Amino acid sequence: MKTLTKTIFKNYFSASSKYDELLTAKMGIKDNWKILSQNLLKIGTENLSSKQTELNWLLAENGVTYNVYNDPKGLNRPWELNVVPYLIHQNEWKGVEKGIQQRAELLNLILKDLYGKRDLLKNGIIPPEAIYAHSGFLRACDQIQYKNSKQLSIYAADLARGPDGRMWVVNDRTQAPSGMGYALENRFSTSKIIPELFTNINVTQPSNFFNDFNQLLVNSATTNVESPMVVILTPGPHNETYFEHSYLSSFLGYPLVKGNDLVVRHGKVWLKSLKGLKQVDVILRRIDDTFMDPLELREDSYLGVAGLLEAVRLQNVAIINPIGSGVLENPALNPFMKNICKYFLNEDLILPQIASWWCGQEKERKHVLADLPSFVLKRIDRSNREHIYFCEFLDKAALDALKKEILEFPFNFIAQEKIAFSTAPNFIENQLEPRKILCRTFAIAKENSYSVMPGGLVRVAPEREELFVSNQRGGTSKDFWIVTDTPQPNLQNYSWNKTNSSPSTAINDVPSHTAENLFWSGRYIGRALVTARYLRMVLNQMTHAQYNDRKSESESLKTLFQSITKITSTFPGFIGENEDDALQNPLKEISDIIVDEHKIGSFAQSMQSFSNSYYALRNLWSRDMWRVFDGIQKHVKNLKADDDYSVFKLTNFFDKIITRLIAFMALTEESILVRQGLLLYFIGLQLEISAMNIEKFRALLIVNYDEELEYEILESLLNSHESLNIYRYSYNSYLSLENVLNLIILDKEYSRSLTYQMHRLKKDIDKLPSTNERKNLTICQENMNLVISKMESLNLKDMLVVNSESNMRENLDNILSELSDLLHITSLSISDTYFNHSQPQKQLVNRTITS
Repeated sequence: MKTLTKTIFKNYFSASSKYDELLTAKMGIKDNWKILSQNLLKIGTENLSSKQTELNWLLAENGVTYNVYNDPKGLNRPWELNVVPYLIHQNEWKGVEKGIQQRAELLNLILKDLYGKRDLLKNGIIPPEAIYAHSGFLRACDQIQYKNSKQLSIYAADLARGPDGRMWVVNDRTQAPSGMGYALENRFSTSKIIPELFTNINVTQPSNFFNDFNQLLVNSATTNVESPMVVILTPGPHNETYFEHSYLSSFLGYPLVKGNDLVVRHGKVWLKSLKGLKQVDVILRRIDDTFMDPLELREDSYLGVAGLLEAVRLQNVAIINPIGSGVLENPALNPFMKNICKYFLNEDLILPQIASWWCGQEKERKHVLADLPSFVLKRIDRSNREHIYFCEFLDKAALDALKKEILEFPFNFIAQEKIAFSTAPNFIENQLEPRKILCRTFAIAKENSYSVMPGGLVRVAPEREELFVSNQRGGTSKDFWIVTDTPQPNLQNYSWNKTNSSPSTAINDVPSHTAENLFWSGRYIGRALVTARYLRMVLNQMTHAQYNDRKSESESLKTLFQSITKITSTFPGFIGENEDDALQNPLKEISDIIVDEHKIGSFAQSMQSFSNSYYALRNLWSRDMWRVFDGIQKHVKNLKADDDYSVFKLTNFFDKIITRLIAFMALTEESILVRQGLLLYFIGLQLEISAMNIEKFRALLIVNYDEELEYEILESLLNSHESLNIYRYSYNSYLSLENVLNLIILDKEYSRSLTYQMHRLKKDIDKLPSTNERKNLTICQENMNLVISKMESLNLKDMLVVNSESNMRENLDNILSELSDLLHITSLSISDTYFNHSQPQKQLVNRTITS
């Protein structure tokens, strides 16, 4: 003990926890933890701190995030994993596993009964008000028949040590339980960063569980197809666990879709792909019940699929878990679980649960109100999960108000005894501290029973004395070990049955929403790159102008400032009613264009839009892409934090950003297959770059300047176009408008020329799938044929002609204007042809569903 108190354990032994996972009652190390404790001591405080830093870095680099609502740190907060794992020995876990299997089967039977015969209600085992007062009971799901023997396919249980030292069930999660992906990532990350922890410890791997999970999805198909179409339905990037949705999509190899990717036709669910509709057999949903079907459930939902419940009734699609399973998350069931278990299984509950009293019963209500400060009060609806009352901390006024509400709506409340979660060691500031923990493990239906994950997700309270254990409240996580005396393989084997994979092998099969986000991510990154290069060029010219008093310098700068507004459409800018103010302080206007996300057309807005599309596609991106993207985000964040902008700082910022944007674009090309939708990204990229180049040419080449000023303008244009060196190599002559037009507009072999870009764009658009059986040209193909026809008819001499009255090259302006309009129409036709989602459908009869 004396030796340990001088190490990372020095402040641990003074803990006053009622039950600690590491310590015995006599403040010694428990047998199960001795080897891990020795490994921690061998690694040492300094190395553990270094490993924790590496672990944090790896999770950030891999883009592992958890979205905390209204978080000042931002939407996509890095996932936090403590370097010290939590462990349970296999001997104890066997009993927990049996208890989880029993509880999963029991909840499965309850689900069948509540939407079937309702014997539990008829026989008085559960009071009807306890069910009907809960918004999770959906009348629209009544009497739906399922082909699978088990309706409850996935079950998650939150576990904590009870006062008797056994694992107790704290919560049941049955709608769309989250945490599997995070648990898997925790194991991968811990194994990679700190393998020394595993020395002489046999840790059970979760590979068999995930193999069973994949097989469950395949076997759930309602039709006997060889390769069922399985999709993962997500609410989208703003959901708190969106990382996990995309992670499981990549890990399992199934498309990640949103509600508007799917449509119901003739009682079946279809995936809207680029080519047309593909029937969906299985939906693994990550959306709550009431949002799944706006026709029969919540009319205001944009997350689900109209008509989905009818397709379920016709047994044309399997939903995992079935819609309506949220009724099982009703804590009002807890007081009756013992009797339900006896009724269905003729068994006692293996796992104890927190003693609970439903206030809808008079005797129980009086018991609770007689000593309210002794209880924890909850509303039975999980939607009000923040309304948990630790009554011992409430003052008299708050207690009186709560009593009044209980008496008015007794069936809405459940009272539970206070239990203190056990504590486990957490590595904090170079030492171990006891923190309260909550474990979540998972069970999935397998044949006649349930397969239980060996381990799961451990959540840790953010502070030493914190009562709440929640990621939304800033908690961290741990790797969850089930240790055994039997040697275990170090490698995790995940091998899916390839014959049962979803047949998504061609670009035709890309979900339309994925294609749309790829298209727009290409457009936004193209816009950001062109804007960044142009602004950097202008900033460099501003630096140069400080050492040059020639009149052409000031005139060219004014022209360049005004061109910024025209190219980016950040009006009024340098050409509106506040033109003089902007020209007097150009750095202020340019800074706003760089950092102001609310300024339409700004670089910041383009980056924000790109970020939104990026997160919507995170299941497609490689880890290298995540690293580059994270670097871009950090540079943008650092610039915003420093509001003392100078020409040098902004130029330096763009030097870094442009390099990373180009790196990201290169990684996109090598990380995503054309059949995964890369073609749409290229089309969006080329469209945007071409459109912005046209605006750049119109801003700088239409007015006929004097010779000296024209030279400055042409040089600036070529610099922003990254073409000055190419020009010098190609022409080896003084800058002339004729040669510049020939290079950047007409050259068929130069990849930055407009002609080359238009032919490249047409080639890519021609590869898009035809949406009609007769293989006629699509509208976007017809538009691109017009563009190419215009390009081929261009005449250099005509473009150089200057109108003597206006002193402008009106022919060139008209040509560029026509091309701009055609590109805009082409973009709209691509959206109409491939991305046009169906209009929201409305209920014939209004209904109100609270949540």
